[in-house]
Amino acid sequence: MSEKTAAPVTTATAPTGAEPTTLWAERTGVREYVGRSSRGAEVLIGSQGVPGRFTPGELLKIALAACTGLSADFPLTRKLGDNFDATIRVAGDADRENEVYPQLDEVVELDLSELDDEARERLLVTVQRAVDKVCTVGRTLKAGTKVTLSFEVDA
Repeated sequence: MSEKTAAPVTTATAPTGAEPTTLWAERTGVREYVGRSSRGAEVLIGSQGVPGRFTPGELLKIALAACTGLSADFPLTRKLGDNFDATIRVAGDADRENEVYPQLDEVVELDLSELDDEARERLLVTVQRAVDKVCTVGRTLKAGTKVTLSFEVDA
């Protein structure tokens, strides 16, 4: 297979003064791709059942869970310190007739046993507000988004 790296059509938003991150997926085999970023990151992508690969739907769910975690990290760190453990689980079955995920359910697992009930409730409200305000992935999924597709072909 030839090694051809195609530039993507879109780029991610970069912080002021930084270069935007370029994202693309390259075909590496039958129903197998590698997702890449201009920052050097890679993720293996493939069909359900291909060992060692995430499906695109799994990556969508992981993106949501990671966005929730990163959005919650500041208020949690402020209250719990730098060394707290957190796991965000996300699940949701695909509606194969319509090829959509009609519902995604997230569960944030935290040990808040050192906080009293009132402090725990205040923290969870603060975390929920932070996620609702700054989790771009969750906000995009809730709002819906316009997706365009174009082709660059050699003729």
